[in-house]
Amino acid sequence: MRTNAIWKVAIMGVFLMSSAAAATGEQAAAPEKEPDPMVVLKQTCDYLKSLNQFSFHSEVTYDQVYYKGKKLRYGMDMDTFVKRPDMLRVNADGDEVNRQFFFDGKTITLYDKNAKIYASMEVPPDIEAALEKANRDFGVRVALTDLASPKLWDILSNKIKHSLYVGMSDVHGVPCHHLAFDNSNIHLEVWIDAGENPLPRKVVLEHIRVKGSPEWTAYLGDWKTDARMEDAMFSFVPPSGVEKVKFFAAGKTSTQKEKTGGKS
Repeated sequence: MRTNAIWKVAIMGVFLMSSAAAATGEQAAAPEKEPDPMVVLKQTCDYLKSLNQFSFHSEVTYDQVYYKGKKLRYGMDMDTFVKRPDMLRVNADGDEVNRQFFFDGKTITLYDKNAKIYASMEVPPDIEAALEKANRDFGVRVALTDLASPKLWDILSNKIKHSLYVGMSDVHGVPCHHLAFDNSNIHLEVWIDAGENPLPRKVVLEHIRVKGSPEWTAYLGDWKTDARMEDAMFSFVPPSGVEKVKFFAAGKTSTQKEKTGGKS
């Protein structure tokens, strides 16, 4: 009986010590306040806006819904070049596309290498207004070109209804803030470099209301924030044997394209 009593006392002592240690540990290691996801996103937008020239490479995968919500996944590589205030170029090569996008301060040109055709339109002389006109009049949108817009924060923040700081995560070995944002149509996740330069390293976009909820994912790397680019790389010179066509107004079908001229 005496031995059992000693064991009971000893065990009770262990529990008391454990509880005290836990309480002390909680006080010593109080969790730090999580970053505000909107603040982190704003820092990224402000940083990108501060850059006069930059370029990056992105590895993109995306879903296409084809039958009763079933999805096929495709991929492409993209290289984006930005020279503010009025020059932008994107090279895209993948499963479905082999295209180049040029904005030289006066015109936007879209060149389809596989089809050997190109089309040009006159646009306002700044990146934001040029992209708006191309999208509004002809439904032309190029992935990730919003990163070149000086109004990136306005574009994103005006559409966000709910935000969440998920935590820290690595993207290809780079420590990042993992953020999530939602509205009624879109679920967006962004991974932001937690280092000195808050660059986006990964983006996942899910279309909630589209059948099958297709996703679009991009890994962004090879950032060059001190890039020096010649103006000539933003101007399109049509190769031999390439045909010029007209952009068709948004809402028309692709069969309503009008060809102009002959071979260039």
